Amino acid sequence: MSTTRPYSPGDRGPEPSGGASGASEGDAPTGDASAGGATAVPAVSSGGRQVRSLSFDGESGVVPLARDFARQALYAWGWLPAATADQRAAAEDVLLVVSELVTNACLHAEGPDLLEITCDNKVIHIEVSDRGAGQPAPRTPHRAGRPGGHGMFIVQRLCLDWGVIRVPGTAGKKVWADLGAPA
Repeated sequence: MSTTRPYSPGDRGPEPSGGASGASEGDAPTGDASAGGATAVPAVSSGGRQVRSLSFDGESGVVPLARDFARQALYAWGWLPAATADQRAAAEDVLLVVSELVTNACLHAEGPDLLEITCDNKVIHIEVSDRGAGQPAPRTPHRAGRPGGHGMFIVQRLCLDWGVIRVPGTAGKKVWADLGAPA
């Protein structure tokens, strides 16, 4: 189900106070080789919520960059290496949704600005910010045999919920998706 909300979904408490990156005071950006020149910021906020942000400012090859960043987060949070087929499938679903949301920002919104992934042991929350004005939606009717146009259909099928957050008076949006943790 797609929704448009002026705020983040769920009952997750206050947002981290560390600014746009979601980092707490004292956290330093990491600059490893797999993140290219992008700024990746791991952070742990109160209540066990773990947040990681990746800025795409001036980057190329953002889809594989986003997948690598998400994969590193899944390893850090213990989703990978997966011990069971269900856990492996859940991790692959997260990587696929990240790819689809970032690809959509590339195709329809001049590219993504920021990827933020949050884990709270029950749900992985993914947000991709862009400057586009469009409204993402699955194509209807969905035609599986035709190339292209499957991204939001895939997101809709794999996720617990997804939607769009717009801030009045500012350009762009955040497209978010929630996936459940493996049992």
